[in-house]
Amino acid sequence: MKEFSPNKISLFYTLTTLASVLACVFLSDLIFNLQIRWSIVLIVSAIFGLISFFVLRLFLYKFIYDRIRLIYKTIRKRKEGKNKKNLSKVYSRDLIHQVESDVNDWVNEQEKEMAQIVEMSNYRKEFVGNVAHELKTPIFNIQGYTLTLLEGGLQDESINEKYLKKIEKNINRMINIVSDLDTITKLESGQLVLNNKTFDPVILCNECFESLEEMIKSKEIKIELIQHYDKALMVKADREHISQVFSNLIINAVNYNNQGGIVKAEFFEMGKDILIEITDNGVGIPSEDLPRVFERFYRVDKSRSLNSGGSGLGLAIVKHIVEAHGQRVNVRSSVGIGTTVAFTLRKG
Repeated sequence: MKEFSPNKISLFYTLTTLASVLACVFLSDLIFNLQIRWSIVLIVSAIFGLISFFVLRLFLYKFIYDRIRLIYKTIRKRKEGKNKKNLSKVYSRDLIHQVESDVNDWVNEQEKEMAQIVEMSNYRKEFVGNVAHELKTPIFNIQGYTLTLLEGGLQDESINEKYLKKIEKNINRMINIVSDLDTITKLESGQLVLNNKTFDPVILCNECFESLEEMIKSKEIKIELIQHYDKALMVKADREHISQVFSNLIINAVNYNNQGGIVKAEFFEMGKDILIEITDNGVGIPSEDLPRVFERFYRVDKSRSLNSGGSGLGLAIVKHIVEAHGQRVNVRSSVGIGTTVAFTLRKG
């Protein structure tokens, strides 16, 4: 059907109404001359009026509906994809309200997508900056020690071995950062396949304490393993990666503890799961920092974290490994009292 503009429709309505009036007047005179009753005149006038109304309504409906349908089809394509077929079949009778609803939904989705894009952009910038910052310190240290050795320090027995050990320490730190980043990348992309086996988590935790014995003794930390159940319970998980979870949590608990503090590992039976908590009585974490402690490179105490030699990825790795097992991890803390990191594992 040929399209009509609003001006053409208004002109058409005016002409139709005028024609109806003239027709009524003409017929009225004719009927009056033929001495027909006035009631017939009213009926004829009403018929012409109804015809005019419905003809106008048809053109207006066609004019508006075609345009709204085009808008609606465009929105549906954007929402459902260009490969969707038979979009015309989804039109409802109340097309205007349907278009209004879909437009509002589409606008909200676009706003959310834009917010996510901005957030991801900021996150990437922050992440790149953090990686550069973490690698910059050991690189500059290695450069400084190397130049000193090359400029004659290598022949000085009082510093050559000392500086070589410092270089090795900084290289190991860089290796740890890269290794941790690789682990997180594999966990996020699903490339790291979990090798789930049944094992005793208490035994594994004790092994991790023993492997970190030198660090623990250097700060005179006391260790406690507490089982809140009568008989030994097994879990089904990837033993190697859960070992990394224990190690990261214990290292954090020791690094952020006071000299002579306590680190406790507690195990609770919770239905189909085992709840494991690693607790220290150290410096604690401010409440405003708690929501971000599992972010990559996020540091509550930046100066202390750098001195500890950590990569800043320990808790981020813990979170990814635990969630890769379909379990959950959380942290609670009070400044000056200590911190508890809790996670669950499925019973074996």
